[in-house]
Amino acid sequence: MAPVALSNYLNTVRNNLRLDSAAESEIISELSSHIEDKLAELKEKGLSEDEAVKTCLRVMGSAKLVASQLYEAHSQGSWKQTLLAVMPHLLFAIFFALSWWPGAIWLLLVAVTLVFGVAIYGWWQNKPTWLFSWLSYSMLPVILAGLAVFYLPPGWKWAAVIIYIPLALVIIYKMAVRAIKKDWLYSTLMLLPMPITVAWFLAVGYEGKLGLEYLEYFGPSIGMSFLIIAISVGIFIRLRQRWLKIAMLLVCGLFTLSLVLYYAQGRLPLLAFIILTVVVLGLFVTPAVLEHRIKHSRR
Repeated sequence: MAPVALSNYLNTVRNNLRLDSAAESEIISELSSHIEDKLAELKEKGLSEDEAVKTCLRVMGSAKLVASQLYEAHSQGSWKQTLLAVMPHLLFAIFFALSWWPGAIWLLLVAVTLVFGVAIYGWWQNKPTWLFSWLSYSMLPVILAGLAVFYLPPGWKWAAVIIYIPLALVIIYKMAVRAIKKDWLYSTLMLLPMPITVAWFLAVGYEGKLGLEYLEYFGPSIGMSFLIIAISVGIFIRLRQRWLKIAMLLVCGLFTLSLVLYYAQGRLPLLAFIILTVVVLGLFVTPAVLEHRIKHSRR
């Protein structure tokens, strides 16, 4: 009975840590050693094994509370992790802010190749926190291709919508679920730039017109929005308290979307802004609900 109770306690702590796998393993190992030392001390005082386990776990406190305290103590990312997390946002901010349109296609191809390369590397490195910023932009071609469907001739448009949109949603859903299995906040971090990108695409492609001249005109404003995302993500990585991390991403999403509405100068339809605002809010509710259901199904 005693080993089972200890195992369940440690598993509950692990499942609520929400940290990188390497950090979780190290923390659980240290916690296990601390519990063993405490049990040995209690047994020396004459307690039976069952009594020692019950006393030890009572002194330790709730497993979820311990996990929360350990999370705050170890959740702050290093400056290296922060730099890696903000890098893709900064790259796209610089790309649009400097309006390098003469070589835009080649620069965009280089940026997308870099994003995919780093994302694959991060995936093989057991999905560190900084990876999810890069995954945001690895899905951008899927999103932009889906939006470009609406600029096709009417005959092709509906066929492309029927075929492509469900496929794109399945891809995004599967990637989001993989992030949720680690921590639903990572899914939110990964998907956050998408509503902003969609908003700018709708603003630039106002009334069915899409061209480099519109991108060049709005380039500095687009770059500013990605810079705000980069700063917010950097703060997110450095924060310790989970509720502050959530608040940081929520404020970033709503504030940046409002800036798009302001700088778009009436080119972003109000209905689209309202829908995208709901989407931003959904990025916090839906992943949390899915994580709860995934954990429930595992049990």
